[in-house]
Amino acid sequence: MTENCEGAGTGPQRSAVRSVPELPPGVVPARVRSFVRRGRFSALTRDRLERLGPAWSLPEGPFEPEVTFGRVAPVVLEIGCGHGAAAIAYAAEFPSRDMLAMDVHSPGLARMLADAADAGLPNLRIETGDVVEFLESRVAPGTFDAAHLFFPDPWPKRKHAKRRFVNPVNLDLLVSVLRPDGHVLVATDQNFYADHVRAEVATHPRWAAYDIERPTWRPTAGFEAKGRAAGRRISELRLDLLADPQPRQD
Repeated sequence: MTENCEGAGTGPQRSAVRSVPELPPGVVPARVRSFVRRGRFSALTRDRLERLGPAWSLPEGPFEPEVTFGRVAPVVLEIGCGHGAAAIAYAAEFPSRDMLAMDVHSPGLARMLADAADAGLPNLRIETGDVVEFLESRVAPGTFDAAHLFFPDPWPKRKHAKRRFVNPVNLDLLVSVLRPDGHVLVATDQNFYADHVRAEVATHPRWAAYDIERPTWRPTAGFEAKGRAAGRRISELRLDLLADPQPRQD
């Protein structure tokens, strides 16, 4: 997100958090999500979703890339695509690869649908919903060649750090759904979030993190443009899935 862009907003704190009441003894809390749902459905949003959604959305049931895209090709997942500028640019730049862009915010996806229809990209699909639930219930092991996580909600307060997408549970999930030589590209304009990603990866036996150059195909828009305008440094990371578990760095 938009998980770049897992949500819309401005400034380091991009998500409003409601207080959560204490649960009775013995009650298991629901999974902590890395996003909050927001956004109003305007008439234009509804029109785009109803008119364009069926042609660009996934069919119900298990995700089968060969059926969805009509071919065998590398498949990339963007987690929290926001308005979809990066996903559309990637699909246009790499027509031999297929792109699935996901977000929970329908207004942003409606705008993306309009841009995708104008671009006419056969290697792009869009899905609304929680990417963790999607990966857990509808994706077979080794489905994706790569994943993109551009400018996710940083959740800057320490008490909210558990909501950050990069955590041990989600890293385990990505190990399952990526191919053995898969990788994840991460971009953030928050230094503490980049440090958080490096720290989480350093303690996971199946991942290694590297600082890389900015991908030339990604548009300088959205949170990246806002971050640069505010004088913040953009951190670009590549997380490589390791074939053999590595010793923990405790």
